Amino acid sequence: MELKRVVVTGLGTLTPIGNTVSDYWNGLINGVSGAAPITKFDTTHFKTKFACEVKNFDPENFMDRKEARKLDPFVHYALASTDEAVKDAGLEFDKLDTNRIGVIWGAGIGGLKTFLDEVTYFAKGDGTPRFNPFFIPKMIIDIVSGHISIKYGLRGPNFATVSACASSTNALIDSFNYIRLGMTDVILSGGSEAIINEAGIGGFNAMHALSTRNDDPSTASRPFDKDRDGFVAGEGAGTIILEELEHAKARGAKIYAEMLGGGMSADANHITAPHPEGLGALLVMANALRDANLTTADIDYINVHGTSTPLGDLSETKAIVDLFGEHAYKLNISSTKSMTGHLLGATGAIEAVAAILSIQHNIIPPTINHFTDDPTIDPNLNLTFHKAQKRIVRAALSNTFGFGGHNASVIFKKYEGS
Repeated sequence: MELKRVVVTGLGTLTPIGNTVSDYWNGLINGVSGAAPITKFDTTHFKTKFACEVKNFDPENFMDRKEARKLDPFVHYALASTDEAVKDAGLEFDKLDTNRIGVIWGAGIGGLKTFLDEVTYFAKGDGTPRFNPFFIPKMIIDIVSGHISIKYGLRGPNFATVSACASSTNALIDSFNYIRLGMTDVILSGGSEAIINEAGIGGFNAMHALSTRNDDPSTASRPFDKDRDGFVAGEGAGTIILEELEHAKARGAKIYAEMLGGGMSADANHITAPHPEGLGALLVMANALRDANLTTADIDYINVHGTSTPLGDLSETKAIVDLFGEHAYKLNISSTKSMTGHLLGATGAIEAVAAILSIQHNIIPPTINHFTDDPTIDPNLNLTFHKAQKRIVRAALSNTFGFGGHNASVIFKKYEGS
């Protein structure tokens, strides 16, 4: 069968460095750090006392107070970014076949704040099971796609993907496949996460996964730096409107970029550590290139997973060199987590937005917070340190890797007309 072409027609973000796409992009290209002391709870007894929180966000700008109380923050964030994306795409659902418009969403953890609050309340009581009737619907990951479909009356494919930090990239890949197979016309896809609370920070601290650079939060996320000591937790959401090309053209939609393919793989190595030789990372990028029918020479920019962990950054850069060969040294590579922190299940969505905007604007966002070269990382790679760089971006690849060894990559390219 002839596969349909899939394009991006709308974007929405809520991030630690900007609550709209334009603010997020400006934060990226200007090298703004979203890290600061945590305000959501008392960190006195915690090893890590900072994170990349969403700032100046009021869910009541997107829903009434009664509705907001029934939802976990990870749902608030999703509805906010989706509101922006729907408006940006100019979707008028009363004029479209909503039976062929779906929602596929990703999150790694979901309603952790809700779970923490309800269990804490129960544990402090006398054993009588007094739980909020919205406890389960507030917590489950798939509730986001449910709420979005209810809000807009969308009856197409509707589900959630869960693959830790690769979750929203997997959501994009599933959405892409449903559209190119002709099963639907439009999918609202993305991811959200809200884990900056006692359980989220405490849990990742127990794993020794987080940076503990409490004396200087804004420089704590240091991808590729010799002194990197773990990732910085982030929160927020990203929404991407994926649409079948002819459907988009028929309604006169603007087109940001074309999605060409996606790849998936497993490390099959360890529950949290990447494969030391980067085999899973190499395989997922190779699979994405094959799916997109591109060669390594066609890629100009890689938005890497680049979490600022000692093992992860090394294995990913090794995989890039091994797969791309000499072309690896002609690429721009950057980790936008140096600015946003790590949004876990939402990271794939906001980083795909960064890749799409790099294609649109021909600007590579930087990797900030580089102070000391790591002798184990190839010094000839252009890791776009310190400042954004201008270059023509024909195609960009975005990597996400999750605990459990889940890997997912997506590729976007300039839209070149019919």
